[in-house]
Amino acid sequence: MKLKINGTEHELDVDMRTSLLDACRDHLGLTGSKKGCDHGQCGACTMLVNDRRINSCLTLAVMHEGDEITTIEGLGGPANLHPMQEAFLHHDGFQCGYCTPGQIVSAVGMLGEVSDGWPSHATADVKDGASLSQGEIRERMSGNLCRCSAYPNIVDAIETASAKMKETA
Repeated sequence: MKLKINGTEHELDVDMRTSLLDACRDHLGLTGSKKGCDHGQCGACTMLVNDRRINSCLTLAVMHEGDEITTIEGLGGPANLHPMQEAFLHHDGFQCGYCTPGQIVSAVGMLGEVSDGWPSHATADVKDGASLSQGEIRERMSGNLCRCSAYPNIVDAIETASAKMKETA
């Protein structure tokens, strides 16, 4: 099986029951995405598949041949941080850090959804599209849990990164 992860194609020989999360962590050494609940309830394993966020613990690796998969390692590194990573550092959008990779990847995916005009349950008027209010951010990020409760800082980080990303677009 071939998977394209963070722009690099990888040939893997894994059991067909292997989750995308386990393929990345156990077979490719991409340990940024975390195994939190292994039931799709916490979001620590969030990855982007074709620019859409998914819980990688709930999908099989074999289902993603031909897809573009992005993990936290693919967003940016220490020498070249993604604007969302910079904003999380600036706003202290983490405490223990365990959920942070999933939060950051999910936030990047969420901004893509807003940019594409996808409404959420918090969208006031679906005809006008989604605005990036704090309520909208909270609703869209509700699938990512932070046991340390850094939520206000996470929302601030997302607002800052969103503004920066719009400037550079």
